[in-house]
Amino acid sequence: MKNKLLLVLLIPVFLISCSWSDDFTYVAERFEDTNVLRYKIPGFDSLENKQKELLYYLYEAAQSGREMYWDQNYKHNLLIKRTFEAALTSYSGDKPDKDFVNFHNYLKNMWISHGIHHHSSKMKYKPKFSKEFLSSLINNVPNDKLPLRKGQTKKELTAKITHILFDPKVASINVNLDPKYDIIKTSSNNYYEGMTKAEVVAYYAAKKKSNEKTPVSHGLNTKLVKKNGKIFERVWRFGGMYHESIAEIIKWLEKAVTVAENDKQKVALEKLVNFYKTGDLKTFDEYSIAWVNDSDSAIDVVNGFIETYGDPLGIKGAFESVVSFRDEEASKRIQAIGNEAQWFEDNSPIKAEHKKKNVKGISAKVITVVTESGDAGPMSAIGINLPNSNWIRENHGSKSVTLGNIVHSYNQAKSKLMSEFMYTDEMDKLAEKYKAISNDLMVDMHEVIGHASGKINAGVGTPKVTLKNYAAALEEGRADLVALYYLFDPKLIDVGVMENLDVGKAAYDGFIINALQAQLRRLKLGDDIQESHMRNRQLIGNWAFEKGKADNVIEKKMKDGKSYFVINDYKKLRKLFGDLLKEIQRIKSEGDFAAGKHLIETYAVKVDQKMHKEVLDRVAKLDIPSYSAFLNPILVPEMKDGAVVDVKVEYAKSLTDQMLDYAKKYSFLPTEN
Repeated sequence: MKNKLLLVLLIPVFLISCSWSDDFTYVAERFEDTNVLRYKIPGFDSLENKQKELLYYLYEAAQSGREMYWDQNYKHNLLIKRTFEAALTSYSGDKPDKDFVNFHNYLKNMWISHGIHHHSSKMKYKPKFSKEFLSSLINNVPNDKLPLRKGQTKKELTAKITHILFDPKVASINVNLDPKYDIIKTSSNNYYEGMTKAEVVAYYAAKKKSNEKTPVSHGLNTKLVKKNGKIFERVWRFGGMYHESIAEIIKWLEKAVTVAENDKQKVALEKLVNFYKTGDLKTFDEYSIAWVNDSDSAIDVVNGFIETYGDPLGIKGAFESVVSFRDEEASKRIQAIGNEAQWFEDNSPIKAEHKKKNVKGISAKVITVVTESGDAGPMSAIGINLPNSNWIRENHGSKSVTLGNIVHSYNQAKSKLMSEFMYTDEMDKLAEKYKAISNDLMVDMHEVIGHASGKINAGVGTPKVTLKNYAAALEEGRADLVALYYLFDPKLIDVGVMENLDVGKAAYDGFIINALQAQLRRLKLGDDIQESHMRNRQLIGNWAFEKGKADNVIEKKMKDGKSYFVINDYKKLRKLFGDLLKEIQRIKSEGDFAAGKHLIETYAVKVDQKMHKEVLDRVAKLDIPSYSAFLNPILVPEMKDGAVVDVKVEYAKSLTDQMLDYAKKYSFLPTEN
């Protein structure tokens, strides 16, 4: 599971072992509401040549799969992407032209979101250029550069794309979680075709075996289709759907096997290759176990169909890859927390029957990212905890990582956003003093302890089955609450990772302000919250505010016509966090769908419109981008007699340069899949 919860909070500076030079240009560009950042790979040059070679092969495997995520998000994404990229490179008009700038920005938004839907709100981007301009753009492209079907004319292609982009009823939302609708039929992702929610639920319920202790994640790597009254799955594997990209991934992974650091890593990579060749989910579980068991390797990779946020039922896995190596020095803090996992479990406020008696194998580290693709970037997480299978986590453990160089890059694009919502200078100074460590610990505790804690009652299905479209937000809320509960516990002082409880105060201030105000800047006025991490934060903030009213735990104050939220009693707020954690863990452990739905629909979805407008007005005056996207470094191999003898790192000049380069190198899939 990915930790995106802190991207809008006070961004931390990790105590990285390397030396960060000041002459690196972190901010590559800004367009609309997005900063485009670069990140360095400190320590890369010090790696052994064989390690660099391994990273290069994993890098190529990562990028080879990137188009699958485009297609998973919407079935016509590749058509629009390829048409627009051809139009951009063929354009010979006036580039400062307003329509051209708006068209270029639309394409940039597509690049960072992997399609025509906003990565956070999940709503379709609205073109700011005219239909006429789009028609002239496409008409200017030579036929051989366009993704025309046999017999299709430019006029027909233009009409199809225009209909998709400009008709508000077409593909309006990528992931619809509103229970008033059929969330499968009204979501425009490409995981299902011709299906209803009831049919999907029934199909996978029939595959579940009662009291199965090691169930596979049915449907994780397939598209479910109903055609001519028959339901079948198109498997993402070699020889199946997405064959062309998967064949490339296999090619590079097989090269990686030949230079693996050790036998454990070699076994894991071989099992991953076998999974891609067969599509067998039991093999994927075997790979996941082998991957968890490899805690010795410095180099690591996530590659596969992993996170299920893009499916409203949480079944289908989006392709992603993260290639990295361990930051040895920075990992000491996060491992100190992992070593105390059993203590945190034993002292949790959740019910005794929901606690793990023997917390297994939490591997915690800070990593230096080399490249990200698919669902992992350009909109990067800052923490990851995998695998997602509950029984594997309980029986074999998990890996928790913090993406050190990504976080460092975020920090270079400093802003005063949170200062705008701090009621007093004292709050602001406290936040500034402890922002690094408070957010470090929030990420660490969320990933290392939060996602690894608690257990599901015997005979209860997995959350994606029992809690359905509410599972993701509830799980992220559960992990956040574990972090929040312990950030005001002296145990972290005893462990040696926290100076004093003022760190917890800074974390509490930042979380509540972000949950109830700052994160609203990411929504258009009038929109409900769809994204699971945003839902989780608002759930916690609203619930704590309401439940603490009697004791005035959190107080809403006014100053100079502006609203502020101030914590009056941190100890009582911690107790409230513990109470909500206990309830969400109960919901997960017992599979209580009704209670989970009530929490989300009551506290997490609807937005106070008056507050929302105020936040938008205040943030507009600050001119601060709401999002940060990343350019990946470029690995360039040095070859001699057909062998890789060294690998150098280069950096892209712009988002456009990188994405057009990717289009040339990694466009393996057909336009229609």
